[in-house]
Amino acid sequence: MSFFSAVYAAVQSIPRGKVATYGQIALLAGNPRMARQVGWALHKNPDPANIPCHRVVNRFGALTPSFAFGDGIGEQRRRLEREGVEVSQDFKVDLSRFGWDGK
Repeated sequence: MSFFSAVYAAVQSIPRGKVATYGQIALLAGNPRMARQVGWALHKNPDPANIPCHRVVNRFGALTPSFAFGDGIGEQRRRLEREGVEVSQDFKVDLSRFGWDGK
């Protein structure tokens, strides 16, 4: 399995209402030193309807300011909030509440 395929499989296992970090996904995909490549893989997401890349945040719980979601950070926020994830005014998720434990 390629690294990108492993990333997509890991992201698909994040439950609704939870988030994971880029580093956590890199670890689950088999290479904990490739967190930046996780971001690249998600940018290239071949199946956004089934690979919920909006559930991936940085190690501080911050949403991505990139264009990956059409409307960028606003769209990621809307998608997370629709799933019950609270996003702060400064576009961060409390990982102690909404972070996925990988199980």
